[in-house]
Amino acid sequence: MKKYFQAVEEYAAAPTEENKAVVEQRMSAAYSKIDKAVKRSVLHRNNGARKKARLAKAMKSVATAS
Repeated sequence: MKKYFQAVEEYAAAPTEENKAVVEQRMSAAYSKIDKAVKRSVLHRNNGARKKARLAKAMKSVATAS
């Protein structure tokens, strides 16, 4: 998740198509890791959903500010 938030910060500083592609790639990877953790009962499903919502909210706040 940390790599995702760093990518979002970079996108906020310089909103280019390349940075947006990096953000989407990192979001996909983070969602995958969260889903795998929920599937294997490392995280509770509500905890996983909360983490994914937090990721989406970070990108949405940057997208609306741009």
